[in-house]
Amino acid sequence: MSNICIITGSSGLIGSESVEFFSKKFDKIIGIDNNMRQYFFGANASTDWNTQRLVGSVSNFEHNAVDIRDINELEKIFSKYGTDVSLIVHTAAQPSHDWAANEPITDFTVNANGTINLLEMNRKYCPKATFIYTSTNKVYGDTPNYLPLVELEKRWEIAEAHPYFKNGIDENMSIDQTKHSLFGASKVAADVVVQEYGKYFGMNTVVFRGGCLTGPNHSGTQLHGFLSYLMKCAVTGDNYTIFGYKGKQVRDNIHASDLVNMFWHYHQKPRPGEVYNAGGGRHSNCSMMEAIALCEKITGRKMNYKYAEDNRIGDHIWWISDVSKFKNHYPAWNYEFGINEILTQIYTNFSKRL
Repeated sequence: MSNICIITGSSGLIGSESVEFFSKKFDKIIGIDNNMRQYFFGANASTDWNTQRLVGSVSNFEHNAVDIRDINELEKIFSKYGTDVSLIVHTAAQPSHDWAANEPITDFTVNANGTINLLEMNRKYCPKATFIYTSTNKVYGDTPNYLPLVELEKRWEIAEAHPYFKNGIDENMSIDQTKHSLFGASKVAADVVVQEYGKYFGMNTVVFRGGCLTGPNHSGTQLHGFLSYLMKCAVTGDNYTIFGYKGKQVRDNIHASDLVNMFWHYHQKPRPGEVYNAGGGRHSNCSMMEAIALCEKITGRKMNYKYAEDNRIGDHIWWISDVSKFKNHYPAWNYEFGINEILTQIYTNFSKRL
């Protein structure tokens, strides 16, 4: 009997990192990715290069260009491998809150309908398998913007007296009565239904609410992939646009490898229906202006950027994830990469691809 892992969005940042990581731990990796990132963001965002890289370098990887909204095509895959599947890593998504407003139905059907399709395949064919879902901190909407924030020279920061100052925002923050963006709303729907399959059916489902997920294999664009796109502009000299908040908005950034390692720890000892914030935390975070300064230092050249007064709807002013809950449940896990290592890796990888 084989030990099989199914990964959706397998040519994307987290998906491809998962393919490489789990290919060393499973007999076979089944990838599902139809390159919708190109449809969302244009030819420069195509993940075909990553698909070809994985097919050529990972011997036990099988690629399937299947749309997760097509349950009949999904059923062909799941019925073929059945109970041999012990892990499902669901990373496929429409990931941009700006783009979602252009095609709300596409956004919702990919993010919400696609997720419940996969959960049903999980329940029907391999109910004991672990189901890992990559959600987003956007499920909290713009509630973080009403925290007591303080403007510093190069960043926004939360007041030192606030409980979130030490470690960041935890999972107890409400996801209700807030502006999410349509993308955030579709991810909320998927997030909650993943929890429900764990709590109602007793399946090993888990939600990871990511901050900025990043790494050298990201096909970054203006609408998605903050650090990757920023470094791309730093290297090429293309103009980068800062949207609102004086460029002092703060993001925590977690390397894809560190996130996938969280998946592995969970899979070895699953807790049905759990939710974890998953970002760089106090370990790895930066403001937009701080990130630009780091890019300039790494590349040795000044960046070409401009400032737009209007911020993106539902965007966060300050976000740092508190990962204490996950660390408490899985104390053997820890970060390997910080912001400097991440940006240096992106720079090195992108320079090779020019």
